Amino acid sequence: MALKIFFPTCCSSAESGLLVGRWIPEQNSAVVLAVVHFPFIPGQVKQYLAELQHATRVKISVLGSWTNTKAVKEEKSLDRFLEDLGTIFSHDPWIQLSKEQGSKFWSCSTTQRQPRGDEGDEIILVYYDQRKVMLSRLHPPGSQETGEAAASLDRKAERASQLVAVFDTVSQSRLLFTKDRYDEGPIKLTHWQSDGVEASIIVELMKQASVPVCVALTFLLSLVSRVCLSRALTFWPLSFIWSKLSTCQQLKHRLQHLQDVSSTRKAPDQAQLMRKANIFVSILLDVTLGILLMSWLYQKNQIGQLANALIPMADHIAQQLQDLLQWLMGVPAGLKMNRALDQVLGRFFLYHIHLWISYIHLMSPFIEMILWYVGLSACLGLTVALSILSDIIALLTFHIYCFYVYGARLYCMKIYGLSSLWRLFRGKKWNVLRQRVDSCSYDLDQLFIGTLLFTILLFLLPTTALYYLVFTLLRLLVVIVQGLIHLLVDLVNSLPVYSVLLRLCRSYRLASGVKFRVLEQEARKPLRLLMQINPLSYGSVVRTYRLLTYSCYPKDSWGSLCKKLFVGELIYPWKHKGEKQD
Repeated sequence: MALKIFFPTCCSSAESGLLVGRWIPEQNSAVVLAVVHFPFIPGQVKQYLAELQHATRVKISVLGSWTNTKAVKEEKSLDRFLEDLGTIFSHDPWIQLSKEQGSKFWSCSTTQRQPRGDEGDEIILVYYDQRKVMLSRLHPPGSQETGEAAASLDRKAERASQLVAVFDTVSQSRLLFTKDRYDEGPIKLTHWQSDGVEASIIVELMKQASVPVCVALTFLLSLVSRVCLSRALTFWPLSFIWSKLSTCQQLKHRLQHLQDVSSTRKAPDQAQLMRKANIFVSILLDVTLGILLMSWLYQKNQIGQLANALIPMADHIAQQLQDLLQWLMGVPAGLKMNRALDQVLGRFFLYHIHLWISYIHLMSPFIEMILWYVGLSACLGLTVALSILSDIIALLTFHIYCFYVYGARLYCMKIYGLSSLWRLFRGKKWNVLRQRVDSCSYDLDQLFIGTLLFTILLFLLPTTALYYLVFTLLRLLVVIVQGLIHLLVDLVNSLPVYSVLLRLCRSYRLASGVKFRVLEQEARKPLRLLMQINPLSYGSVVRTYRLLTYSCYPKDSWGSLCKKLFVGELIYPWKHKGEKQD
């Protein structure tokens, strides 16, 4: 197996010293983390590495020696000293890496105390950007595939597991990189932060100020949660209304997000840290868009114009519905309907339209004030404003919902009545206890009454089906509009904005793998490769870091939806408790 040495590019110009890093015996690899400069005391180096290993839980040790000679005399004077270092720091194998004078090639040799028969193996020197590797997070392939794709995926996962050890070694050694050349002490190191620890005064001030802000915000959110969970708001009428309003569901969802963000507990891993960052940026974007919407609504009296246009629009919709009912009460499309049932249904629905128009005109003096307060709610976020818009649409189209429920219930009763009577003709019945169709014998009176009822229901079905079809189409139109609004709300709630921006600005932070570029290759010289990070694709970023969101509408399959429409079952824009989803 070839010996792989991962060497940081920041140490290429470092002065001579010791190579400090981690040895991975399973992969026959050495990950160099830093260079300890001459002069030093070996006992102090061992003590420092022992403390560092106890703090980071990474087996950091001295891997070998590094020589960066600038003159031939220096090279001769270091030969004997480097041989003595191999006996002081007992690492097997002992790596001797040197940068040749006046040459672009490096020389590398290994010394093993216990020969294992692989002294002649090839040595591969891999350069890597220490800062990028430390800050990046490797995402190994994890999708489910079959056949050749699965075999290829297994090979990729095996190679990725080898890279994970390298990435984890660098990322878990952050404590080593906090020591720069300005620190007083007997040990001087060279790594990516040797010239000064990377820091930001603004970031440090924000960290200090965020602690009391998070504590105060957590206290306020806990009070709001207790008020929402109080007994006065959990009784049946109020609890039923809160569960069906999109605004209440969205506010509950955002309240949970705020509690997660304002929590003073440290994120246990990188995935939870990314989730917190995505939630924070999502809330910030949501509130920003909401404030922009609010500024547009209150500019040039937009709310007054909307209020003035709402009443004429409602009257126009009511007039169109009345014309539609008058058309259905006649001879629609040349179809011959049952006149008595047609007139009863038409007048019944016309009366509901009259009630709805009276309700709208009764509310007309308060519409502008209602819209004014609804516009203020946009400061809570664009998603809250869209949820309120969805609830307003549901209230304004409540008469269409009533028409749909009446038509669907009447149509469903006739469909189930006809199916039951059809089983009667075949000498069968539905067994409620065993949930199956069993044979049954009927007498003459039962067959006569069944035939009479079947004939009546069959001839009244076209009239009922026509009303059901028209009002179902109207109801589906309203549900589609509300569904588009809910999709937009879910998009804002679930889109990982921070991860997408991180992929756009610092693509190395989200790594899907690495690629190697050959720098130099010559006989009897170590192969020099440059390791570069392959960023994660935008689609993978969205799928990996997509935030979980609530869903206030059922996810029925197309087959289940068509079945419900055919038999006349109600289609609700929300999910019922205990409802089985396909």
